[in-house]
Amino acid sequence: MIHALNIVEYLCKEARKITNTSLRDIRDKNYWLRSEDERRRMFISMLGLSKYLSEERPPIEYHVTGVIEREGYRIEKIYFQSLPGLYVTGNLYIPEDIKGSLPAVLYLCGHSFNQKHHYQFHGHKFAKLGFVTLIVETIQKGEIRGHHHGTYHYGWFNWYSLGYTPAGVEVWNAIRAVDLLQEFSFVDKEKIGITGISGGGAMSWFVAAVDKRIKVVAPVCSTGTIESHICKRTLDHHCDCMFWINNYMWDLTDVGALIAPRPLLIASAVRDWIYDIESVRLIYNKLKKLYDLLGAPENILLVEAPGGHAYHEVSRRMIFKWFIKHLKNVDMTLEEIGLIDEEPIEEVPLEDLRVFDKIPFDERVTTVQDWFIRPASPPEISSPDELKEYKERLKQALYRETFSAFPKEPCDLSVNIELIQESDNSIGYRISFVPEEGWKLHMQIIRPKGIKKPVPIMVFLARSARNITHGDELINGLDRRWARAFVEVRGIGETSWSTDIQWFVRRASMLVGRTIASMRIYDAIRAIDAICSLSWVDRGKVAIMGSGEMAVVALYTAFLRGDIKAVVLHNPPPTHNIPSNPDGSGMAIELLNVLRYTDLPVIAGLLWPSELVFLGPRPNTYVWAEELYRKLGPPGSVKHVKRIADWKLSEEVIG
Repeated sequence: MIHALNIVEYLCKEARKITNTSLRDIRDKNYWLRSEDERRRMFISMLGLSKYLSEERPPIEYHVTGVIEREGYRIEKIYFQSLPGLYVTGNLYIPEDIKGSLPAVLYLCGHSFNQKHHYQFHGHKFAKLGFVTLIVETIQKGEIRGHHHGTYHYGWFNWYSLGYTPAGVEVWNAIRAVDLLQEFSFVDKEKIGITGISGGGAMSWFVAAVDKRIKVVAPVCSTGTIESHICKRTLDHHCDCMFWINNYMWDLTDVGALIAPRPLLIASAVRDWIYDIESVRLIYNKLKKLYDLLGAPENILLVEAPGGHAYHEVSRRMIFKWFIKHLKNVDMTLEEIGLIDEEPIEEVPLEDLRVFDKIPFDERVTTVQDWFIRPASPPEISSPDELKEYKERLKQALYRETFSAFPKEPCDLSVNIELIQESDNSIGYRISFVPEEGWKLHMQIIRPKGIKKPVPIMVFLARSARNITHGDELINGLDRRWARAFVEVRGIGETSWSTDIQWFVRRASMLVGRTIASMRIYDAIRAIDAICSLSWVDRGKVAIMGSGEMAVVALYTAFLRGDIKAVVLHNPPPTHNIPSNPDGSGMAIELLNVLRYTDLPVIAGLLWPSELVFLGPRPNTYVWAEELYRKLGPPGSVKHVKRIADWKLSEEVIG
């Protein structure tokens, strides 16, 4: 058991667990075939695409703004809208003298500026080889500039609460690009492949996993395990688009399993800045076993190229060979491919490839992160029975999509009273407990003397290391008949970490299915279990109090437990849907996918009939909670107090 209590060590341990268990037991072919649809549904959900892919898609409309004639092929400058205002720009390379239909390649751009120009080599070469080739730009660095770097650069950690990743938008745009290719009479609908490097390589993995119409895949410099990203810190270099919202705690091998047994060529560089070659080999070896099981060992190949994060003639030529073999049924030699690869290509100037002279006035690319995932609306609840039914459904959804990393089997709390102190009026207890394997936390409980047992208790979620020793001014004046417990959750006091690691911790936590807030909620739930194990505590009169980001912990702890008598909120955030700071500082209140289902004011309302107490002003968003309390009436109540000394629990009878 780890008692160094190092957050990075913990995240590494959980990352290793994800990587080690992924595809660990590859023995039953029928399982992989039988579970494919459900596994694909899970991945679609983690991309935020469930709504979009559950609806019928209309035929795609595209527009050509210019044509460039080349020897043996032409380039059409095209755009389409994958959703109203979500413009996708690209270049379509069409071989001349087409008889019948040709196989097609969808080329997905990486993180280079002037993408159609930067990656045009691949369009020219594939067209020369007889492939219809569509190069589509990303929302980040295409002609209309959107955002991939939400958490990476801007502190938009609310993306995690929305369940939003720009990977979802890029996959959606690529799926619509496949829709477009399939509408062309000169494209063989059954022979479409996909490839790209870096971000385009990651999207090649993702699109092929989601869309079975992709028959051949060749991701380049885009392969790595969750373990390597966290333990070797390659995550620090990665854009937000490189990852799904990992509430199901998948590794890339799980994504690759959705591609099997279709032809998959993994091309990687041995000294890549952002991908560890050892993790590439691990992924390949695991997937190779699955391909063997499915009877298609020849359909997976790893190509290792020398150097860093870039194409190399080894990877380029093997990719061309791979697509020719699996989409044209021709097995060309590398020497023949090399002759084609070495032919010089005259670049088309940047401006000549541009699709738009002027950005459309109705574009919604730059704001896609604000509308692609729609937060859930508050529920309509008219009675206690409706409330009870809704709460149960919501809890199940949150355990599945938000708190899935909670341990399935709670560890022994190992409650230990380390120190007992006494004064004229109170008895103090310094208590340690283990909420989760690897963590030892502390609380300080102050119990009044001379009070008839059992004793009600206020659980105060510490907001600084001083609280456990010196208390907190917010709780000064609490009715002396109440005991008070100052609880340190992860990241507070003895287990705190420096703010300069906070950016990494918040990003890495998502990759292991957690957030700082979700870990703290689990700690608080277990802390109350530890408190209730004390014989003198009145288990029917446990209250919880939190300030700022700890108000979020208090709200969800009370909601998930369902046995908290009162919840006291000081400066609660108005919503989960607010940004943080670029360096990762600021309130760490994100919870994976939570806004797809609920928000803070709704959780506050759903606490009825627990007493809801606002200490000082509260945001206007909590009007909804108060209105629900008024609608449902007693025994639930809402109180506003300026000081905790002004609060008395409704109808309390304390000896």
